Amino acid sequence: MLRHIVMIKLNDSSNNDKVALELKEMLLNLQLSIEELLDMEVGLNNSTKPSAMDVVLIADFNDVAGLDKYRVHSEHIKVLNFLKEVADYMKVVDYEL
Repeated sequence: MLRHIVMIKLNDSSNNDKVALELKEMLLNLQLSIEELLDMEVGLNNSTKPSAMDVVLIADFNDVAGLDKYRVHSEHIKVLNFLKEVADYMKVVDYEL
């Protein structure tokens, strides 16, 4: 089993709360269309620390092949295009469970 974690820092904007909620909904909806995605959790930050990220995604796949199919799936590409508009940067970790 493979775990995929993505931490996202949004652009500085006055509507980051709205953007974070929209992103969370988009990510969670991926479970409806991507068979390889076994489980997903999306969290929104509560911390006020300067080092805090805004959104975290935790997703589980059977293997690297499943993650690779997820990465190129058309619905995931839509989320990536949205992220290009609203995210400052992202950090990713993939590891075997």
